[in-house]
Amino acid sequence: MKIRVERDGLADAVAWVARSLPSRPPVPVLGGVLLDAGSDGSSDALTVSGFDYEVSATVGVPATIADGGRTLVSGRLLADITKALPAQPVEISVDGARASITCGSAKFSLPTMPVEDYPQLPSQPAHAGELAGDAFGQAVNQVAVAAGKDDTLPMLTGMRLEIAGSTLTLVATDRFRLAMREFEWKPAEGIADAAVLVPARTLADAAKSLGASGATVQLALASGEGLLGLSGSGRYATTRLLDAEFPPYRQLLPAQHTSRAVLGVSALAESIKRVSLVAERGTQVRLEFTEGLLRLSAGGDDEGSAEEELHVDYEGEPVTIAFNPGYLVDGLGALHTDRAELTFTTPNRPALIKPADDEGNVVPGYLYLLMPVRLPG
Repeated sequence: MKIRVERDGLADAVAWVARSLPSRPPVPVLGGVLLDAGSDGSSDALTVSGFDYEVSATVGVPATIADGGRTLVSGRLLADITKALPAQPVEISVDGARASITCGSAKFSLPTMPVEDYPQLPSQPAHAGELAGDAFGQAVNQVAVAAGKDDTLPMLTGMRLEIAGSTLTLVATDRFRLAMREFEWKPAEGIADAAVLVPARTLADAAKSLGASGATVQLALASGEGLLGLSGSGRYATTRLLDAEFPPYRQLLPAQHTSRAVLGVSALAESIKRVSLVAERGTQVRLEFTEGLLRLSAGGDDEGSAEEELHVDYEGEPVTIAFNPGYLVDGLGALHTDRAELTFTTPNRPALIKPADDEGNVVPGYLYLLMPVRLPG
C-alpha cells in the first residue's frame, strides 16, 4: 500500500475512530485501526475503521492512491502520531510487517498487525429515519446525564430509544434521577414503532461527533440483530444494543403537583455549588420554599454550615425538600434555558425539573426527575 493524504483529514478520521476503541482490548487486533486504500474499488479515498465486536466506526478520507491495500496498526498510537504531525501532506506506505508514515521531515515506522485476524466490519442496518444532527446531539446530551455508570446493572447504563411515528423519545435513569427528551424526527416509510436500549456512553459519543457539523444524522435499526447504526457527514457508526429490560419508568412520573417554583437556572446552580461546599461528601442540600423566597442550606455544627436565599416565583404550601447537590446541578445544566420550573408533591416524593421561558411557561419536550434525599429527624 502506498498513499498520500492531507494531514488534517487523516488526523480527524483516526481520532474519531480511535475514540471508540477499547482501552484494554482482549486481543491486540481489536485495538487496531484498519486502513483500507482502494480495496472496495475506490481510487480516491482512504477508509479508516475500527471495530471491537460491540462498536464500529468508519470514515472516508480523500486520498491519492498509488498502490491499494489494507493494513492494521495500533489505533491509539496512530491517533497520537497523526495529531502531532506538521501541517503537510502525509505519505503512508506498507512494506511487509512495517507501515511507514512520512510528513515533512518527520518519519515514523510502525509494526502492523495481521489483517486476516481482524473481524468483519458490520454492515449498516436498515434505514429507520433521519433528524437534525445538532438537535439529536443536544437531546442525547440532555438525557445522558441521568444514565448509570455501574456496569453490573447494564439496564441502567443504557439509553432507551423509543420510536412512535414521528416522535422519538430518549430516556435514561440511574435509579436516583431520570431524564426524558421527546422530539420530532422523519421516520422512513413503513418504519414500525420500536423501543431499544442503547449503551448511553456510546450513543453520547456518536451523537456529539456526528451532530457537531449540524448535518443530518441518519438512524438505522436492526433490533432483531441487536444493532443500531448512525451516520452523517461521511461517518458511520454501529453499536450493539443492550439485551436488558429497562425499568417501567412512566409510572414514576408524577401526574400532578401541589407546589410549583420558577427561578433562574444560573443563580440557583451557583447558589447550590456554594452552599454544598460544607455538605459532607456532597450528601445533601436542603431547599426550603415559602412564598417569594427559597432558602438553601447545607451542613451542620460538626462540619460547618452554609445558608443562602434566593427570590422565587412560588405557588403552593411551604415545603422543605433535600437533594444530592451534584444531581440537582446536573439537571439544571441540562435544561438549556435561563429559567426552570420545579414541581413537588411531598418531601419524600420525586420532584420534576423542566425548562421554562422568560414568562415562566414550561418549554415542552424535556423533563428531569429527581428523587429527594430523606431529611434527618
